[in-house]
Amino acid sequence: MLKLSKLATAAALVIAGTSAMAGDVEVLHYWTSGGEAKSVAELKKIMQAKGHVWKDFAVAGGGGDAAATVLKSRVVSGNPPAAAQIKGPAIQEWATEGVLANLDSVATAEKWDSLLPKVVADVMKYKGNYVAAPVNVHRVNWMWANAAVLKKAGVAGMPKTWDEFFAAADKIKKAGLIPVAHGGQNWQDFTTFESVVLGVGGAKFYSDALVKLDPKALTSDTMKKSLETFRKVKSYTDPAAPGRDWNLATAMVMQEKAAFQFMGDWAKGEFLAAGKVPGKDFLCAAAPGTANAFTFNVDSFAMFKLKDPAAQKAQGDLAAAIMGPEFQEVFNLNKGSIPVRLNMNMAKFDDCAKLSSKDFVDTAKTGGLVPSVAHGMAISPAAEGAIKDAVSQFWNDDKISVADGMKNIAKAAAAK
Repeated sequence: MLKLSKLATAAALVIAGTSAMAGDVEVLHYWTSGGEAKSVAELKKIMQAKGHVWKDFAVAGGGGDAAATVLKSRVVSGNPPAAAQIKGPAIQEWATEGVLANLDSVATAEKWDSLLPKVVADVMKYKGNYVAAPVNVHRVNWMWANAAVLKKAGVAGMPKTWDEFFAAADKIKKAGLIPVAHGGQNWQDFTTFESVVLGVGGAKFYSDALVKLDPKALTSDTMKKSLETFRKVKSYTDPAAPGRDWNLATAMVMQEKAAFQFMGDWAKGEFLAAGKVPGKDFLCAAAPGTANAFTFNVDSFAMFKLKDPAAQKAQGDLAAAIMGPEFQEVFNLNKGSIPVRLNMNMAKFDDCAKLSSKDFVDTAKTGGLVPSVAHGMAISPAAEGAIKDAVSQFWNDDKISVADGMKNIAKAAAAK
């Protein structure tokens, strides 16, 4: 990864060399891996077909941290890109600075309000106006499994409850294999934790405890049971888990070393890239107890205020293209996620994506569609960081009692 000082210098050079040519659309993003880069290239094609000049401003590394640093220097210099990859509450943080463009004319013409679940549309808005365009939906509360490992251990199918899960995990352990592939980063710990909370307490409890940070919910018997279940899941991981990257944990499932992984559907991209077939080589199901809920992680592009009318027109076309069916299909086929549009034809997608899409539409109606805390969709970055740390401390230190773990999480939430 480039040093941030170098990135700032690179940004300064870009600023010096940028002139607002008619129809230019400059897009700052951090999608530089294979499938992601392919997807961005499709968006570039769509924009070029409309006669616009695409200026790619890709910043690799850091899961977007480096890109955020470069973006700040650009905006401070009074020369923002047309669009930048930003998601969750960070969109509102930029909007309060008064630097984001109003996209309502595009959103109204394209009928975004009827194409997006309200809970997703609200993330894209500031004071009722659209300021960002959503690209996709990742479901976070997935459980992945290796079909051959389950068969070898005598596990009949994907467990639907936590009790069924632990019974299956015992069989896998007996067969000499690792029941749960896990990596040792706080966001991975929290990805598992939020699925446990959702499975134990349901969508309303999840929202009260982890989104609204309600002290009563955070110190309730349901949270106690969630932490007990979470600790039990930990006992089925291997000693080498700390420090392991998520994709290496996915590889363990792929290579028949481990049975299950709790991870968002970007894990599916790893399976597919390795030529694995869903339903045959690997299995997908909602995490135990969460079949009627959906934790979402939505990638999006926030649009910045531009002075040049031709650049504004290009920016509007970009927003429309991002939400258009053509891009929604090709991007999500490459990324492993699903389209954010509610009326999409899913014929080209695999069975895991079809299930995800069905559950996305259904939970949008029932109230089971909730934002992922682990992936920056729900609470302020400061609160998120503090709670993640408290959860990881509990996960990594068996000496911390459930009661103390609960106190630590509630304390971290109160410091928001």
